[in-house]
Amino acid sequence: MKIALIYNKDLTGVINTLGMQNKEFYSETNVKRVAESLEKAGHNVHILDGNMYIIERLQHFMPRVIDGEQMGMVFNMAYGIQGESRYTHIPSMLEMLGIPYVGSTPSGHALALDKVMTKIVWQNHQLPTPSFWVFNGAEDDFSTVQYPVIVKPKMESVSFGLKVVYNENDLKEAVNFIVTEFQQQALVEQFIRGREFCVGLLGNNPIEAFPVLEIDLEGDPDAIQSADDKKERPRQKVCPANISPELAEKMQKFSIDAFKALGLRDFARVDIRLDEDDNIYLLEINSMASLGVSGSYPHAAKVAGYDYQKLVNRMLDVAAIRYFGTLQTAKENRDTKKLPLHSRLRTFIRSRTDHAEKLLEKLVNINTHVRNVNGINQASNLIKAELAPIGFTQEVFPNLEVGNTVYFSNSFDEELDWLLILSLDDQQKLEDQESFYATEHKLFGTGVWENKGGIITAILALQSLRFSRLVKKIKIGVIVIPDTNIGGKYSKEILNVKALKAKRIIALHGGNEQGSVITSRSGSANYIYDVKLTANTAENVAKVSAHFYKTLASIVDISKNNPEVVLAPYNTNFKSNIFKGFASGSSKISVRFNNKEEYDTIDAKVNKLVTPNRAQSKLYSSQLQGGISRIPMPESEDSLKVFNVLKKLSKATDVSIKKEHRWSSSNICNITKACPKIDGLGPTGGYDKKWAEFIYRSSITDRALLLALLLNEKI
Repeated sequence: MKIALIYNKDLTGVINTLGMQNKEFYSETNVKRVAESLEKAGHNVHILDGNMYIIERLQHFMPRVIDGEQMGMVFNMAYGIQGESRYTHIPSMLEMLGIPYVGSTPSGHALALDKVMTKIVWQNHQLPTPSFWVFNGAEDDFSTVQYPVIVKPKMESVSFGLKVVYNENDLKEAVNFIVTEFQQQALVEQFIRGREFCVGLLGNNPIEAFPVLEIDLEGDPDAIQSADDKKERPRQKVCPANISPELAEKMQKFSIDAFKALGLRDFARVDIRLDEDDNIYLLEINSMASLGVSGSYPHAAKVAGYDYQKLVNRMLDVAAIRYFGTLQTAKENRDTKKLPLHSRLRTFIRSRTDHAEKLLEKLVNINTHVRNVNGINQASNLIKAELAPIGFTQEVFPNLEVGNTVYFSNSFDEELDWLLILSLDDQQKLEDQESFYATEHKLFGTGVWENKGGIITAILALQSLRFSRLVKKIKIGVIVIPDTNIGGKYSKEILNVKALKAKRIIALHGGNEQGSVITSRSGSANYIYDVKLTANTAENVAKVSAHFYKTLASIVDISKNNPEVVLAPYNTNFKSNIFKGFASGSSKISVRFNNKEEYDTIDAKVNKLVTPNRAQSKLYSSQLQGGISRIPMPESEDSLKVFNVLKKLSKATDVSIKKEHRWSSSNICNITKACPKIDGLGPTGGYDKKWAEFIYRSSITDRALLLALLLNEKI
């Protein structure tokens, strides 16, 4: 199942800073620990930052059931950024978006976070809770307060702002601090001298209560555990608590009733005080019980039989059952010590994502225009630095026109299981190059989608196979092409020589936004059509102009009603001067076609259209240059077999893919050998409305995982 794990990292991802600011945070280490626990159960996990960009990120990552995909879920670890009832913010957005999630509803969180409303609800359900007062400031009337009392913010958790006071002066000071520091009312509660406990809850129907856990106050009935204590000097935990079975059972029952009274879901932790006469008092309930490994909730869960991985996945399970009636989980046995390969690979790939993005930034910021020899060779050296440590040696084919073609392999002079094609060059000269930049869920820059994202995908996949000690068992060649944008003029022969040894070939250009994999490509041809007036009179200028544009229109009409052909003029320029009797025109013409016979027909028609008749030849001269630059890559049965294997792998890993025919040509089309060929396994993306090239960040992990698994398949 696809799982989006949401937490809060960038607290600046808001329009304005306003209201109460969040003081609760999960460490990135803890978040990754939860993600790894889910991945070990076979889930496709992506960690997302829960700021104002979260909807756009979810829109791309989460599957769309209306397209026939299995529904994904959110594992919510986001405490919120700011404002009241911040626990409710992500769940509210998820409710609007129609995305299932782990945890309570917005209304449940709102009640649990508001300690005053919680106590009112509990009182109405005859559940024991200490007497309380609510104050707005130090000027309020405190005459009815019975000391000692504990002062706390009305809507905070993790014991923020706790203070026990014994007189009115200290109470005023404490209330003023709460109102000023936390910008909310102060809850003043009867202080219960005695012992402190908590009960972890998991599930819905039934609700499982973990063994009662005691916070060791070292025999001091006046002691409390503040937020600083939890962070800097946490008290010892005793579980099961040293109390009678009858008292433990009563605490568990009260906790379950308290959970139900607030309409909470899936999991929570109830905090309890026990006075010196063994009277139970419910203090509060945390509807987002901390999953910190040293926290009370995981500690009690472990005593109940859930190690950390089992706990996290059980939390997901109870939410999945609530939504779907049955588990929507991976088929692998979670208790198996040896993790499934895709779980091991995904965890490694995700751990390398930051490094991969930094490498991608370096590649994008190197200008690799097809004629920039230094840039091409510099980028090739970066690839070498990544592949050499994992057992790939290189063979360099120098070229002073476009830069070196470089071939890497872990199995020279042997038949290859796979040949990977990586393209380096692009069409942007230095002055037009777009530098790398990142948003919450996209990466931008020249070449990031067309070629350089695919380079990162290949490197990550190969590194993950090395991590899993599989790369030596697979014979792989990697060829880095420097001249894609001029039809592979210099690399074509080298590519075909290396392809002769390969059983299967994969090119790593980017997939489209729908998650495509390219199983066929069109061939390409290019012409340059030139016209110049020779009978230099004013009246002939208009005739030549009309003829030039009419000819171009006729060329475009060749592809009319023919879905297998595309003809398009570009870089068209016509110059004339009626007074001097001067006129000349030039246009480049791009042709895309899906079979050689179709092209031969097109070529004959184009040549006929541009050839002047006897009368026209007296007015102007014309010239047509060009022809085929690449043949088509048709879809074959062998290629479909590879795609179907990829489709099977995509279902097992919750990565969506679709078959695509791409109306453009590339290096893979230069290969004459008949063998399985697949393209487009680079990250998904394209061009936005401003024609900026981009990829989706999450797709780097997905595509690298798919490629690694495919390379390991015995086809």
